[in-house]
Amino acid sequence: MARHLITSALPYINGIKHLGNMVGSMLPADVYSRYLRQRGHDVLYICATDEHGTPAELAAKEQGLPVDEFCAQAHDAQKAVYDGFALAFDYFGRSSSEQNVEITQHFARRLNENGFIEERAIRQVYSPTDGRFLPDRYVEGTCPHCGYDKARGDQCENCTRVLDPTDLINPRSAISGSTDLEVRETKHLFLLQSKLQHEVEEWVSRHEADWPQLASSIARKWLTEGLHDRAITRDLDWGVPVPSDTWPELAAEGKVFYVWFDAPIEYIGATKEWADLDPENRDWKSWWYEADDTVRYTEFMAKDNVPFHTVMFPATELGVREPWKKVDYVKAFNWLTYYGGKFSTSQKRGVFTDQALDILPADYWRYFLIANAPESDDSSFTWEHFTATVNKDLADTLGNFVNRVLSFSKKRFGEEVPAGGEPGEAEAKLGEEIARLLAEYETQMEALQFRKAAAALRALWSAGNSYLEEKAPWLEIKTDKDGAALTLRTAMNLIHLYAVVSEPFIPATAKAMREAFSLEADTATWVTADEARALTALTPGTPFTVPPVLFAKLTDEDLETYKERFGGSPE
Repeated sequence: MARHLITSALPYINGIKHLGNMVGSMLPADVYSRYLRQRGHDVLYICATDEHGTPAELAAKEQGLPVDEFCAQAHDAQKAVYDGFALAFDYFGRSSSEQNVEITQHFARRLNENGFIEERAIRQVYSPTDGRFLPDRYVEGTCPHCGYDKARGDQCENCTRVLDPTDLINPRSAISGSTDLEVRETKHLFLLQSKLQHEVEEWVSRHEADWPQLASSIARKWLTEGLHDRAITRDLDWGVPVPSDTWPELAAEGKVFYVWFDAPIEYIGATKEWADLDPENRDWKSWWYEADDTVRYTEFMAKDNVPFHTVMFPATELGVREPWKKVDYVKAFNWLTYYGGKFSTSQKRGVFTDQALDILPADYWRYFLIANAPESDDSSFTWEHFTATVNKDLADTLGNFVNRVLSFSKKRFGEEVPAGGEPGEAEAKLGEEIARLLAEYETQMEALQFRKAAAALRALWSAGNSYLEEKAPWLEIKTDKDGAALTLRTAMNLIHLYAVVSEPFIPATAKAMREAFSLEADTATWVTADEARALTALTPGTPFTVPPVLFAKLTDEDLETYKERFGGSPE
């Protein structure tokens, strides 16, 4: 089987992420990783907190904590939420790790040796009030492109255009709010992306046909506009230090690398963090170095992160002139909106992941978010849509099927899978339908088409309900007890099949369904087409229990409570 390296965009350290962050990177990466593991592939799913740059310093300042202490606490808080969502990372690291410092400095030295880094004197915003140069995110103002009045000095959150602080209209310090700003000369390191333009274009051209249109179009747009040399150092107290053996003057001034230079390298750094926990059995380099023929690398991210991962980081890797693994497939997502408006961490608008888990268990959110993933365009979260999806798909289609099959069988046949008669035409028809739908589900999962995969999974659940309605064992038992037993035995085998194949989407529920049956050796990781047709994983006499209600239906009162707490519109 293939080896699959999977990464999702690194969540910023400055606060708990909202549902848009979850569905735009980490959750679909987890669903895909789980699916691949079940199919027998060797999978390594790596993520980490992105801890450097202005957001970390500003958030630490707001909380009155040293930045390293703030980052340690925030990392643990984020990891607890991701554990609550059952994200099965192989490792969740930190970009402030020693491993990332080591590899980032190595990349910088190699780029410098190869002529792709240049020291330049530039004019940068300085705040006399704060007594320091202001890195890009320490400057706020109005975007010159769209007029958004809360744009940052590195990128406009509204229109996603990359900016320099001097581009902003009416700039102000994010530290003090002072508009008394000056432009002074200072020295920084620049990555000469312009010298790598042709190589990046060739690399993108070899891959873009396989990527989603969203990812390839964003990469092509950046390349068409031309790659510009970008400053990769900043005046901050927190970050990967510029190595003194290569740039002693800048190191003495306390320069650190720009967060967007070191953050993608943390994918490699986090893999080394993982390997260093068990160096005798884990080889981090086999995943990243000279691995083009042995590893398939898939990245998951929202559209605002695409330029950095399809153009800027590949340029860095190409310029190092070493055989580091570059991404094979970029799964890019549009945005999940909140009633048509943007979720916003900075403005605390929308539902945040810790709040979501306070309201309902993770599987409710996992299923809804993936079934409505913003793949082809932006999608909108509304409480009305969420409630309707939970009630129709999870409570009625799946949960009710499991409960009524097991409850009715327990009542009429006891706590063991009944025997009944031999399968007939209805069971043969059902088996073919399940095999067909399972193949569709697999096809969409392999293609990373999550909404279509969710639709196929939903159709699998619906097929069980259609079979049950057709056979009607509550009527059948009155005239044909063996026939009713066969119907229920077949339906129980469907429940077991659902437990196996639903695990990537709803792992806790899948576990509860599987544990309802006391199989001595339930080692199934997936279901073959023949097994789907036969539906005989559970033999007569297998003990079972009726699990608690899998999904509670949400009421109109619940809906109103949620809307009152979070608002029924983005404003």
